Amino acid sequence: MSVDSQTKLAIIAIVVVIPLASGILWFSSQPQSPVQYVEATEVVALASFYPLLEFTNEVGGEKVDVSLLVPQGIEPHDWEPTIKDVERISEADLIIINGIGFESWVDDIEEINPDVVIIDTSIGIEILELNDEEHEEHEEHEEHEEHEAHESNILEKSKEHEHANLLGDPHIWLNPILAKTQVQNIANGLAKFNPEHENYYQNNADKFILELDNLDSKIKTELSSCKKDFIAYHNAFSYFANQYGLTQHTIVKTNDPHADPTSRHFEEIIHLAQELELEIIFTEQGVDSRTAQVIADEFNARVLTLSPLEVINDDSTYIENMEINLLNLKEALCN
Repeated sequence: MSVDSQTKLAIIAIVVVIPLASGILWFSSQPQSPVQYVEATEVVALASFYPLLEFTNEVGGEKVDVSLLVPQGIEPHDWEPTIKDVERISEADLIIINGIGFESWVDDIEEINPDVVIIDTSIGIEILELNDEEHEEHEEHEEHEEHEAHESNILEKSKEHEHANLLGDPHIWLNPILAKTQVQNIANGLAKFNPEHENYYQNNADKFILELDNLDSKIKTELSSCKKDFIAYHNAFSYFANQYGLTQHTIVKTNDPHADPTSRHFEEIIHLAQELELEIIFTEQGVDSRTAQVIADEFNARVLTLSPLEVINDDSTYIENMEINLLNLKEALCN
C-alpha cells in the first residue's frame, strides 16, 4: 500500500472514529433516568356489591385489584351469575362478602374455585334477628321465586343460605360504626392473605375508619334534636335507626325490596303516617316509587329517596351517599 493510501485511511479513521467515541463518551456522561419497574398487582379480589368495593379499594389501594361482582346498577337480591362471572370467580384470589346470608350464592363458590379465600365482613358484628312477620313474608317470597326460577341458572341458590337469609338483617353497612368493623375485617383478611403488606393495609384502614368516625359524629349531631319516626321502603335501616335513636317503619315488612306490601299493612302504614303527621315518605332506588307516592297522596305528603346503597348508578362515594341520606332525613325529621 502506498504512503498516500495509508495517509488517506488514517484521515478517514480520524474523521469517523473520534466523533463516534466522543458521542459515546458524551452519552455516558449524561444523567440516566432509572429503569421503571412496575410492581405486578399481587391480589385479585371481587367484592359482592358496591359498598364493599369501595371499602376494599380504600384498604387495598394499589396492592389490590378489586372489581365488582354484582354489576353496578343491579340489585344484589336479584343477581344471577353469568358464564363470564363464573370465569372471573375462578381467577380471583379473594371474594369480599357482606355475610349474614346476603350472598345466597356463596356456598357454591368452592365448586368454581376451591382455592379462593372468602372474607366475610360481618364477623364480630351483633346481628339483628328478623321478627316472625318478616320471616313469614320472606318465606312466601322465596317460595314464589323458587317456583319461577329458570332451570338454566348457572348457580342455584344454596338452601343453607336461603335459611341464613331468615336468621338476620344483612344491612350492616348502613351503620357507619358497623361499617368500621367491615373495613377492619377486610384489612385483616388482606393482611392474612398477603402479610408482607400488613402495615400498608392497616394504615389505609385507619384513615378510612377515621372518615367513618367523622360521618358518625355528623349524623349523630344533626339528627339529635329531630323527630324519631320515619317510613322507609323496606327493612334496610334497622342498624342505622338503632345507632341514632330513630324508629324505622316500612312499606314492605321484609328485607326484600321487591316484595309487595299486603293490603292490610298498606292500610296500617297510611294510618300510621297520618297519626305521626309525617310530611315525607321514603322510596329507594330500584323499586317502583308509585307505591310510596300512593301513601303520600293520602295526606298530601312528599316522596324522597332513602338509599340502602345497594344500587348505585354513578361515581359517588359511600360517604357522599350517606350524607345525601342524612340531608333527606333532616328534611323529613328536623323541619
